[in-house]
Amino acid sequence: MKVPMLDFIYYPVSAVLWLWHTAFASVLGASSGLAWVLAIIFLVLTLRALLIRPFMAQLRFQRTLARIAPEMKEIQRKYADDKEQQVIEVRRLQQEHSFNPLLGFLPMIGQILVFIGLFHVLNSFHAGTTNYVFSTEQVQSFLNAHLFGAPLSASLAHAGGAAPGSLAAVVIPLVVIAAVATHYTARYSVARQREMAPETPQTRVMNLLSMWAFPLGTLVTGALWPIAILLYFVTQNAWTFVQQHLVYRRFGAETPVP
Repeated sequence: MKVPMLDFIYYPVSAVLWLWHTAFASVLGASSGLAWVLAIIFLVLTLRALLIRPFMAQLRFQRTLARIAPEMKEIQRKYADDKEQQVIEVRRLQQEHSFNPLLGFLPMIGQILVFIGLFHVLNSFHAGTTNYVFSTEQVQSFLNAHLFGAPLSASLAHAGGAAPGSLAAVVIPLVVIAAVATHYTARYSVARQREMAPETPQTRVMNLLSMWAFPLGTLVTGALWPIAILLYFVTQNAWTFVQQHLVYRRFGAETPVP
């Protein structure tokens, strides 16, 4: 369902997808399924590249949090019976270290908005209509696009006339890859967080959710997602996995992030 207030997300996502498809279609042909596959992959790479700076800000957030964690615990102990003063002291400590809790959520918010935009744009390809910057001819080209014989717009729940066998042969491996990649990406991130700061009961719950509940949710709901969305998830997790290894290897836990 379209949310008009998110047009500021839908149109840029559609435009970037259009640019990449136009580029690949000029080489592979407008009706090429591979042109659409590559367009989706490079859309994800483009948008994730734009989120590198928020990701680096998140690293700064994590390291600052690890640095001030002992002082925050001392404030909580010292002012356990005075919540108002506790809040004042925590804010003072955060200001001293230029600590902004919102920075820790920027990459997540960005990725959620990108996913919502991409999901809506890909679900808005309907025969005989335009789709944001896409013409009716381009919309039909997407609807006719296949990956190993399975339509990019189809899912196990909505086969759209595709042969169940060929559809399952594409969807099931993509769902499994997406779920496994989600688990190992979260596992690596959690391991780094534990090195930088002690695990609290709240973060432990979130860590367990990210490592097990989210991958399981991918397996369970994967049948509902079009192949194009599954391609997004696989590319997204591949980028995150590589990004984590490169960045964490480049910057040690004690080395300030530039």
